[in-house]
Amino acid sequence: MNIPFNRPSYDETEAMAVADVVRSGAIVGDGAWTQRATEELKRQLGAEHVLLTPSCTHALELAIMTLNLRGADEVIVPSFAYPSSAACVLRGGGRLVFADIRADTLSLDPGDFRRRITPKTKVVIPLNYAGITADMNELCAVAHEHAITVIEDAAQGMASFYHGRPAGTIGDIGNLSFHETKNYSTGEGGAFITNDPDIAARAEIIREKGTNRGDFVRGLTDKYVWITPGSSLLPPDTMGALLLSQLAKRKWIQATRKRIYEDYVHTLTPLAERGELTLPTIPPGSESNHHIFHVLMRDAEACDRAIVFFQERGISVTRHYQPLHLSPMGLGMGYQPGALPVTESLYNRLLRLPIYPTLTQAEQEHVIHTMLLFFDPAEARQ
Repeated sequence: MNIPFNRPSYDETEAMAVADVVRSGAIVGDGAWTQRATEELKRQLGAEHVLLTPSCTHALELAIMTLNLRGADEVIVPSFAYPSSAACVLRGGGRLVFADIRADTLSLDPGDFRRRITPKTKVVIPLNYAGITADMNELCAVAHEHAITVIEDAAQGMASFYHGRPAGTIGDIGNLSFHETKNYSTGEGGAFITNDPDIAARAEIIREKGTNRGDFVRGLTDKYVWITPGSSLLPPDTMGALLLSQLAKRKWIQATRKRIYEDYVHTLTPLAERGELTLPTIPPGSESNHHIFHVLMRDAEACDRAIVFFQERGISVTRHYQPLHLSPMGLGMGYQPGALPVTESLYNRLLRLPIYPTLTQAEQEHVIHTMLLFFDPAEARQ
């Protein structure tokens, strides 16, 4: 039995939707399917303004570009994150400041965020990890106290909630990902979200190559002109078709992922009680979308052995982010080991298990049996 780490939940619905776009002869960005997907996403999020982008990285770039950073402007980013947020800051002209995470949720630690604020701090980018939103109430309170813009990196957060609010809608700007590995997949793809009309207006112009083409399309001007530096950040209409099809499956996707997640928790709890591993935490006020199921092993050596053990039995498991401050780029900025102790303690102990709607019961039982076998061969045979 070979079990991949991820398997997108595509079927004939997605195939027919893409075929319809191709047959229409209009695949260009912001087409009819993209508009329909945008409206559906706005409805599900309760958001005022949504702009679909070719990827979540593009959505983050768009967010940074709306803020007109200067070289001395500092942006605080958790080191335990995908490189996109950090790379977008550098491309946008800002200066990176890495911060530590909480040990329970693996998201930005509000206390460490506060400690790293200086008069030059302009932006903070908290990360939603595994479908669990960072402590946005405290983070936003601190940020707004210091006039700091909050860009909510909710790449993993579609269909998760924080005190009843959808992930991606809590900060000044939010972003979502529809990468192949996410709960809702268009292969690549992302979304820029804001409830601020001024930010939305700037973002629309930047996304349209720095022009007011949006006003032209709406019939508000008889021609469009170049207004500001911008980029081409419109996705092809095939992405809109895929997204609309995926959003229609929301109830099934979320219910299935929740069941798989809870089965993992139930069967692995005895190992956690024995101190063999640590299970993920869903704090009060958070409603997870169950994007990732991860455990923390006792140490890096145990994690290394487990990865090999699973792979030998046909199961693909994996770690996650290498801390950005310990990457070649981070070390080149002057960061050293020991700078962010919680991040450094956790990253090489984290092990992710397969979780996706098409994971069968037999496949999950094989994953669970393999974990039990790894820790106690005799007990697993009973």
